Amino acid sequence: MGKTPVLKPREIITRLETPGFSEVRQRGSHRQFRHTDGRCTTVPFHKGRDLSPILLRQIAKDIGMTVDEFVQI
Repeated sequence: MGKTPVLKPREIITRLETPGFSEVRQRGSHRQFRHTDGRCTTVPFHKGRDLSPILLRQIAKDIGMTVDEFVQI
């Protein structure tokens, strides 16, 4: 595994929608996504701000992927 990239919230959401995640609700600036098999995660959507590598690793862990697998989607 190389260096963890820094991505924008929109890029994360696009990568979540590709394998079948859909937005189920939003509370403030946090959007929650769920897959039909029960996996779920939350993405903070602050306009103009990037997601930290730590948060990217947590999102990948929530959906059962490695960071490299998630970035390659």
